[in-house]
Amino acid sequence: MNTITIFAPATVANVSCGFDAMGFALETLGDKMTFTKTASKKITISKIEGAELPFDTDKNVAGVVAQAMLKDSNAAFGVNIEIYKNFKPGSGLGSSAASASGTAFAINQFLNNKYTNLELVKFAMLGEIAACGSAIADNVAAAIYGGFILVRSYEPLDIISIPTPKELMVTAIHPQIEVKTADARKVIPSKITLKTAIAQWANVGGLISGLHTENYDLIANSLVDYVAEPARKHLIPYFDEVKESSLKSGALGVGISGSGPTIFALSKGIETANKVAEAMQKTYSETGIKYEIHVSKINETGSKIITKWNIIV
Repeated sequence: MNTITIFAPATVANVSCGFDAMGFALETLGDKMTFTKTASKKITISKIEGAELPFDTDKNVAGVVAQAMLKDSNAAFGVNIEIYKNFKPGSGLGSSAASASGTAFAINQFLNNKYTNLELVKFAMLGEIAACGSAIADNVAAAIYGGFILVRSYEPLDIISIPTPKELMVTAIHPQIEVKTADARKVIPSKITLKTAIAQWANVGGLISGLHTENYDLIANSLVDYVAEPARKHLIPYFDEVKESSLKSGALGVGISGSGPTIFALSKGIETANKVAEAMQKTYSETGIKYEIHVSKINETGSKIITKWNIIV
């Protein structure tokens, strides 16, 4: 094969209590990217649809990741990239992570799977540095591994896959405003009390245990964020109203996806997830703010190949 088209999923990071340490991938929302081998040994980006992103490979996260991988592997070929964005940058759904992780996954296919998933995360993190200035792993790890992940350690990097309960669904509302990751990180407190830290750690443990045992009550009780949500929710219009209406509709928990403005809710079963979507829609339909709502299963496979073929020139 010398041309492949891949799907790179949108992701929810933090998952309420797991700030910078947890994330999961969505099944029904993500980007498509097409990669073609070239003889030039250069990286080029020939097409970008769905968002205004730089074609300069030194400034585009896909270009940054691709260049790093080809250099590290001493590849004897170059790659042309086409990017088809299906959700906007600044959504809180891992837009830059989708481009970075999708690129890492695709280039690895051309390299006969030379790199492990953990190594692909390290390459994809270079894209996150280019996008927001921070080597964040939660979104890119979720997009590469699929399902729920825990970033157990950054030094050294250690990614743990966590089981996904069969009936777990996500509903996400994306208000059509932008919250930049760099700006959202500035409002996070640099210090928290020991009491707050203990409560947050306990919820992370409870959430992971609930996911392993499919204990939906434990999952619900653990989806509480004492650190990021109180500091960030003022950046998202009507956050409290959406959270209240979603919980009343049966959601297990509601939180900010990544740095926002997307608000996510986890539910047991598609029926409840759809009820939560209706509640979110009702809340935002009267605000005058445009929005998109997505209902999805958890994507347990991560980035994947859609098509692959050989082009004879």
